[in-house]
Amino acid sequence: MEGKGRTPNRLIHEKSPYLLQHAYNPVDWYPWGREAIEAAKERDRPIFLSIGYASCHWCHRMSDECFEDPEIARILNENFICIKVDREERPDVDEVYMKAVQAMTGQGGWPLSVFLTPDLQPFYGGTYFPPESRHGLPGFKQVLQFISRAWRERRGELVSAGREVMRALKEMYSFTPVEGSPDGSVLEACFDNLVMLYDEAHGGFGAAPKFPMPSYIFFLLRYYKWRGEGLALKMACRTLHSMARGGIRDQVGGGFHRYATDRAWVVPHFEKMLYDNALLAKAYLEAYQATHDPNLLDVAEDTLAWALRELRHGEGGFYTALDADSEGGEGAFYVWRQAEVYEALGREDGELACKYFGITPDGNFERGTNILRVAREPASLAEELGLPEAQIRAAIARIRGRLLEYRGRRPRPALDDKILTSWNGLMISTLAYAHQITGNPTYLRAAEESAGFILTRLQRDGRLLRRYRGGEAAIPGMLEDYAFFIMGLIDLYEATFDERWLGEALRLNQQCIQLFWDREGGGFFLNIPEPGGLEIRVKEAYDGAIPSPNSVQALNLLRIAELTADEGMRRLGERTILTFWRSIEVHPTAHTQMLAALHFLLAGPKQVVVAGHPQSPETQLMLREVHRHYIPNKVLVLSSPDKTSSLIPYLQDKTPREGRPAVYICQNYSCSAPIGDLHTLREALSSLR
Repeated sequence: MEGKGRTPNRLIHEKSPYLLQHAYNPVDWYPWGREAIEAAKERDRPIFLSIGYASCHWCHRMSDECFEDPEIARILNENFICIKVDREERPDVDEVYMKAVQAMTGQGGWPLSVFLTPDLQPFYGGTYFPPESRHGLPGFKQVLQFISRAWRERRGELVSAGREVMRALKEMYSFTPVEGSPDGSVLEACFDNLVMLYDEAHGGFGAAPKFPMPSYIFFLLRYYKWRGEGLALKMACRTLHSMARGGIRDQVGGGFHRYATDRAWVVPHFEKMLYDNALLAKAYLEAYQATHDPNLLDVAEDTLAWALRELRHGEGGFYTALDADSEGGEGAFYVWRQAEVYEALGREDGELACKYFGITPDGNFERGTNILRVAREPASLAEELGLPEAQIRAAIARIRGRLLEYRGRRPRPALDDKILTSWNGLMISTLAYAHQITGNPTYLRAAEESAGFILTRLQRDGRLLRRYRGGEAAIPGMLEDYAFFIMGLIDLYEATFDERWLGEALRLNQQCIQLFWDREGGGFFLNIPEPGGLEIRVKEAYDGAIPSPNSVQALNLLRIAELTADEGMRRLGERTILTFWRSIEVHPTAHTQMLAALHFLLAGPKQVVVAGHPQSPETQLMLREVHRHYIPNKVLVLSSPDKTSSLIPYLQDKTPREGRPAVYICQNYSCSAPIGDLHTLREALSSLR
């Protein structure tokens, strides 16, 4: 926190907004790197490693309470080498030490607080610590005094503990492929487990706190398509509708907050992340494709409108997040007193807003404020008020616009304006998919501009970089950056049929294999080892709020195999799945995105080839019909009669018939008879599983 006359620490030279938030702490922070590690060895001190991110409420709390405290800062500076890490810049560092703290304590989260030997071996850790002991949590000052004394008097025990934790971590990351071929029984087991976790009353899975889990939705929709299991579709759609009505969704401005603290999705933690919204928008789009429920499409488009309005860089990249806090505390920007609603809307619209959003004088949040949620459906209000439902919906749209304008005058949450290659890849994928479904050129333009930004601003010598901010790109790209961006490029190709995007995807895929593929053990490492730094090779496939890059890359490989008839890519994709098979069998719900790749493999990938002139109205009608159908195990290509493809070898004989466009549905490169009319095409696509 900057203040008059205060001296900044080393973080003042960093680009990360999170690190810059701590640049005026009295703590003598180092960024992660060789200088800090060498200082720990030279001064023979343990390392205090603090990991968080810019929009994290509890990270702010610990900074204000502990890192701004002069006495705590003195203890840290005299006894430790203190390192700050932005988890979004260094997911590999966060992955290792989060696993370590979870192994030591049984829980994890941010801020992550870890104590390491100078050799980077973790021996003690936790998450948020208050300055003094309270609510069963040890005080941070007492923890520091205990650790510094133990380092002086019982160092051997700490070093031994750190060595043991690191040994256990290396075992955790040791995955090797099983022999044979994967089978579908694990899909059945995953569905059964999700049924047991499902909250029938409120949608979602498990109890509070409740996280949106897009990978669960993706799995359930695929299971429904594969098995015709209606309960899978019901669980997915009930969850999506419940979130859309809850306070976890920003009912005024669009987009979703990080997670809900309660079972009914009412009270969120208010940070808004690019990755959550990219993944959730795609989940709503897929569910719309499977059901044609316009309410699901409305939520997806509302979410994308928010991202395009509030997270977009002028040149096309997408920023990372909006903070949970603003002036007035956590959520202050988003919550409402009833009097404010009447002031913004007047009496008539104010009363309708209070009924619709459940706004009361006493509120449902802190200090008499209201978190807006959908308390009454438009149909119910229309019946009560004796008005057409369309009139109620129009009034609600008007109310949202006026509340958004009124709210815009409040102090805004801070914007984390770094641009990450990986998270942009997720948004590119969703925008390209949204364009396929809606035909809206705004989505396509935004996807192409973001992809162009990454290729222009976030490459060096042909290799991806991870982070861009303030005109500067840095940090070598990790598996997450390659996998997510490759996915976005493949989806962009299927939205445009511009082989530039597919060519870039294929080039980066080869580079990804070269940099990260484990030639001995199978699967992909998440990082490149740092000499003198984090040398452990991390290999993981856990699908959490962000899908595992191994899971995404497995599906990328299988899609590339179908697009380019490259059997070697199919074998690599299957081997990636088999690398983590033992873990998948034990914990299928922890690998739902990997199971999406397995579904693609087992359900029989389909090549849908539309042969015709791209700009022909008849060709566009055929494409529109393809996009109406939910077919998650397809790849889509266009065979233009006046252009040969150098990347897709099986298009030579896929031609229009009698001058009119035709569609070929192929499996294992063996194709059905060409389909030349919409009715036959609709029937053929509807029958695909």
